[in-house]
Amino acid sequence: MRPIDALVNSLPEARVVTDPDVIDSYARDRTFVAPGKPLGVVLAASRDDVVTTLKWATEHRVPVVPRGAGTGLAGAAVAGDGVIVLSLARMTAIKELSPADEIAVVEPGVITADLDRAAREHGLMYAPDPSSYEISTIGGNLATNAGGLRCVKYGVTRDSTLGLEVVLADGRILNTGRRTMKGVTGYDLTGLFVGSEGTLGVITSATVRLRRAPAVPPATFAAEFGSPRDAGAAVSAIMAAGCQPSLMELLDRTTLKAIDDWRNIGLEDATQAMLIGQSDAADGQAMAERMQRICLDNGASFVAVSSTPEEAEELIGVRRLAYGAKERMGACLVEDVCVPRSKLAEMIIAIEEAAARHGVLIATAAHAGDGNLHPVFIFDHGTLEPPAEVWAAADEVFTTALRLGGTLTGEHGVGLLKRRWLAMEAGPVAAEVQNGIKAVFDPLGILNPGKAI
Repeated sequence: MRPIDALVNSLPEARVVTDPDVIDSYARDRTFVAPGKPLGVVLAASRDDVVTTLKWATEHRVPVVPRGAGTGLAGAAVAGDGVIVLSLARMTAIKELSPADEIAVVEPGVITADLDRAAREHGLMYAPDPSSYEISTIGGNLATNAGGLRCVKYGVTRDSTLGLEVVLADGRILNTGRRTMKGVTGYDLTGLFVGSEGTLGVITSATVRLRRAPAVPPATFAAEFGSPRDAGAAVSAIMAAGCQPSLMELLDRTTLKAIDDWRNIGLEDATQAMLIGQSDAADGQAMAERMQRICLDNGASFVAVSSTPEEAEELIGVRRLAYGAKERMGACLVEDVCVPRSKLAEMIIAIEEAAARHGVLIATAAHAGDGNLHPVFIFDHGTLEPPAEVWAAADEVFTTALRLGGTLTGEHGVGLLKRRWLAMEAGPVAAEVQNGIKAVFDPLGILNPGKAI
């Protein structure tokens, strides 16, 4: 009997998929990275399914690649040859939502926007807001420590995670963290698992923090600038003025042109950058108007401020179109360097210079309020691997980010795509410590091998 037959027999009917065509659809994420040939896919519907799968994998020394919705942009969920893909997309229960404690307990397959909508029925919200919030899952957000548009005010996924239920590589169940807002008992294992990209364990439940939803609809502005340097200066001035925006996004000319070609947003020839900001404070309209004045003082040629929730959503909608517009132009190598906010404009200029020097098309959007930039390197559809000039430009971008005191990834994770640069940031001591941690939780190295570290 084949090892996978034992797995099929130990799980409920139809939990294991072995049809090659179906397997292929679960073997890739949103990157261009070509997958290998997995043995099969487990469609887990419960924690018990995960426990059974990992016990079987440990017994037979079979690598396991955990997977959510497959919206990742770093290759962390791309499956190699001979692995089992463990899909958690069917684990969609919101097991508890407590308005009194302002927490929710959710399974990993819950769609991010669905949790937010459920919370808002009680006057609450789930703050993490990745651009893919309508299709990405909480489990995937946890695995990569996703950020999003609102992280300038509310932080990234880790900042909203109180506790986890994790199945370890050998099938043991580990509970980390707490239900309380405070707690310092023992090491912070919750924080360790958030962002570990499925290399330490498989998250089967999470206790997350909810926050009070804004009392009034947020007010939004969009400002046009003749240079990214002026836009970056406006970001610094807004933050220095204590405006506390709930969202602060920057789009470069290449991104705006891609959106305009797709949806005709009326892009002016002189516009080289756009800043989109929002305030969800009680005096949000006044705060948006204050940020409007700061933008004008820093060289904005035009600033529009929303007067209705519909206008606000229309302005934010421009930002959410960014990645889809770029995908229409070609295959995308998506990166997400993060630099100190004071270096934002310098980093944008460095990206533009790298694009010109190497003859590469790079379109950049940024969570400007916290210095997290997403330069997208665009090349021809159907190309299996980015051309040499794309890798050269990417190398220059990453080197510059580190030189400016930044990091290789702010929220997408390392996955497969950033491993070639990891040693530049981590260094040998950090690598040794992280490999030691990996060995404690996954001594056989079967959890998402070749990823993250």
